Amino acid sequence: MGIFSRLSDIINSNINALLDKAEDPEKLIRMVIQEMEETLVDVRSTTAKIIADKKELLRRSEKLTRQAEEWQQKAELALSRGRDELAKAALLEKSTILEVIAAVAEDLVKLDESLEKLSGEIEQLQAKLTDARARQKALSLRVSATQSRHQVSARLHNTTFDSALNRFEHFERKIDAMESEIEARAKGRGGIAAEFAAMEKEGRIEQELAALKARLQRD
Repeated sequence: MGIFSRLSDIINSNINALLDKAEDPEKLIRMVIQEMEETLVDVRSTTAKIIADKKELLRRSEKLTRQAEEWQQKAELALSRGRDELAKAALLEKSTILEVIAAVAEDLVKLDESLEKLSGEIEQLQAKLTDARARQKALSLRVSATQSRHQVSARLHNTTFDSALNRFEHFERKIDAMESEIEARAKGRGGIAAEFAAMEKEGRIEQELAALKARLQRD
């Protein structure tokens, strides 16, 4: 495939459509980016060669223009010496050179058109390459996130993991029951102590009452 055909195919390609059809989007987008990068290198190399060819044509056109001027001067010199045939031959040489200059000018126009077209296509390709690299980064992040979610999901639905959680909950319930029993016993002990304290208080009051009665009887 020629470089211009390949460049046109890449520029006209729809990256979204390619990714939708791809079995391995990551692999595809890497290949697309690689193809774009290689094409950019080739196109820039071709552009550099065209610029060099243009400079060479410009130098040739300048050289031919000087030659045409020289033949014009020779024709004038021949005429000044009465050498019409020689002057005619000089003008014929000049005419031939002017035809070559015209052909070179046409080539220069075509080169300029090619350079302008290449410049526009390089910009388009560079924009697509930037977009593809951004998509590659986003796709890579999505793949990493999906893999992490898959690992978490696998662990959450793992029967061993569920069994461990169930055993943990069983132990929690046992500890809750033991704590409740301890609290109940503590409350029970608190009730008995209160009864004994009440009895002691009642005894002291009865003693105090008896002492008061005895004192009143003495008076």
